[in-house]
Amino acid sequence: MKRMLFVFLVITFFSCKKEANYSYLKGTAFGTTFHITYNDVLKRDMTTSIDSLIKTVNKSLSTYQKDSDISKINRGNTLVIVDDKFKEVFKKSQRIYKETKGVFDPTIGVLVNAWDFGPEKKLKNLDSVVVKELMQQVGFNKVKIKKDRVFKENKLTYFDFNAIAKGYGVDIIGRFFEENNIVDYMIEVGGEIRVRGKSPRNSKWNIEIEDPNFDGSRSSKKIISLENETLATSGTYRKFKIDKNGNKYAHILNAKTGYPAKSNLLSASVVSKLDCADVDGYATTLIAMGLEKSKVFLKNHKELKAFLIYSDKNGTLKTFQTDGFD
Repeated sequence: MKRMLFVFLVITFFSCKKEANYSYLKGTAFGTTFHITYNDVLKRDMTTSIDSLIKTVNKSLSTYQKDSDISKINRGNTLVIVDDKFKEVFKKSQRIYKETKGVFDPTIGVLVNAWDFGPEKKLKNLDSVVVKELMQQVGFNKVKIKKDRVFKENKLTYFDFNAIAKGYGVDIIGRFFEENNIVDYMIEVGGEIRVRGKSPRNSKWNIEIEDPNFDGSRSSKKIISLENETLATSGTYRKFKIDKNGNKYAHILNAKTGYPAKSNLLSASVVSKLDCADVDGYATTLIAMGLEKSKVFLKNHKELKAFLIYSDKNGTLKTFQTDGFD
């Protein structure tokens, strides 16, 4: 569950007087870092519980964990009884797959590995013939869950939910907070964010979106305020590979072709009242679609607000945002 961090938090309230019941946690999860702020009148330390939740998500969905359910399924084990987490992510992925006409497809995992962006070894001498053969294993319309077991038309089909699972992990922690009557919180895992209630300043939560700096430096492009919303950002300007000929290719693949997506979008940030898992998947989808198709998709999905950073035909960085992206 790895992807680079493309947004960072503006913790302006750290310089203010700390509210008595707010707690701050940080650590690592899903191959990246997390930052959590929450207001608990009972002043409970949620560290152990959050670690446990992260482990349960990994046990179900992590392709980097050899004994996880998804890894067993990918190796061809047909006897795995999947849990509710796997089933929920599968159902969400199925819906987004249909909405995007297959642009979002978590069965692209075999190509993710082949292009050296996954947990398995990359394929050497990857050419059009090999890609075409591997594409026979791809297609979310070729898989289903029946009686808590996964059925694949092609036994070699390889699931990779990394474009949605990190956001789902954020949701799992958020739901846990709400079950424990914690209504003011911010959860950020690798740039995917879910907020509820108020920040320690008794205001909305301020989030900062980065400029796509190719030199590795960080600078602010835009500051937005979130209230009971989720945010996910995907991009191609930090995570990429360079082949022996010096050609650069991005980690987001085109599920229609099996090749790295050729997109003029450098960054896509999506905000919604939906779960963080959903916006996580949509952000990745927009990058694969490119600017013009993303505009059409967003026009038909008013539940999504988006801020896009793209490069025009002259190589100039420009932005596009939907109505309501404040």
